[in-house]
Amino acid sequence: MNRFELVTRNLVEIITVDELKRLLEEKEEPRAYIGYEPSGLFHIGWLIWAMKVRDLVEAGFDMIILEATWHAWINDKLGGNMELIKKDALYVRHVLKALGIDVSKINFVDAEDMVSDKRYWEILLRVAKNTTLARMKRALTIMGRRAEEAEMDFSKLIYPAMQVTDIFYLDVDVALGGTDQRKAHMLARDVAEKLNYKKPIAIHTPLLTGLQGARRMDASKIDEDVFAVELKMSKSKPETTILVHDSPEDIRRKIRKAYCPAKEVRFNPIIEINKYILFAQKDFVLHIERPEKYGGPIDIYSYDELEKLFVEGKIHPLDLKNATADALIKFLEPVRRYFEENKEAKNLLETLKSSTLTR
Repeated sequence: MNRFELVTRNLVEIITVDELKRLLEEKEEPRAYIGYEPSGLFHIGWLIWAMKVRDLVEAGFDMIILEATWHAWINDKLGGNMELIKKDALYVRHVLKALGIDVSKINFVDAEDMVSDKRYWEILLRVAKNTTLARMKRALTIMGRRAEEAEMDFSKLIYPAMQVTDIFYLDVDVALGGTDQRKAHMLARDVAEKLNYKKPIAIHTPLLTGLQGARRMDASKIDEDVFAVELKMSKSKPETTILVHDSPEDIRRKIRKAYCPAKEVRFNPIIEINKYILFAQKDFVLHIERPEKYGGPIDIYSYDELEKLFVEGKIHPLDLKNATADALIKFLEPVRRYFEENKEAKNLLETLKSSTLTR
């Protein structure tokens, strides 16, 4: 697999492809970043960006992970307890290590170090000076908030400007994020032209639908904002989320209850777990046990094959759920083992679990 294929696999959007190709041709070690809020326990939706971080490291990028501690505080995560937020950031480093990602090749940056630099605030004011209030409000969905929530807490309006400032301050070539971060990345590209800053290339990973699925929602009315606020997998809804260190029993129980309508793939979390996580692994094969009268056991070698069979009604949702649970349990086994054997990781996990603020 060449460098471009490694960077672009399993993405849903690249802004723009030509810019990315040119960057890879001209720079041996381009700089990329992703920012995340240390805001609770690591769920499987985050595996998607974690695996893309691994791809970028393998492709020779100077990779930065921004531990957005101050952003999490503004967003009222973990009850605004900064000590807990910082512990959560350390816990996430352990999760990435447990996933087999070489964290020694990643530059972790705490937002606190950036906000301590007056140059950061100079950039932020320049960003704010070149952005309208209306656009800042529209960008609030990047933090899982609706525009009207800024009416109660003005600090939330600063958040989009901070995210754009992060990109300029860190001097990155590529900004990585889920599709819910698109508004911030587009804002950064627009402001970059006005301020003569480096225009970031934006690469976007898919978001994972929560286990509740779309349920009774009209799929035609679900746009990216509705999805980001209401449908994506979120640790704030524990029963619609699978955590990377959930027990096999909890994984089976949650998947058994998950939304998975026959023949329907849109907003189907079980289908998406296969598409974005399981089949993203090299040489993955999904083994499905079926009664003989329904065709007997079957091995599926690609996501496209799975989708075709499911849409045609040749795979029952319950059989798919059971196979998905087995495969996910196997995939996450190293993470569970790591958190059982690493004392610091185990203590951090127990601290976060025991805090009612993680709910």
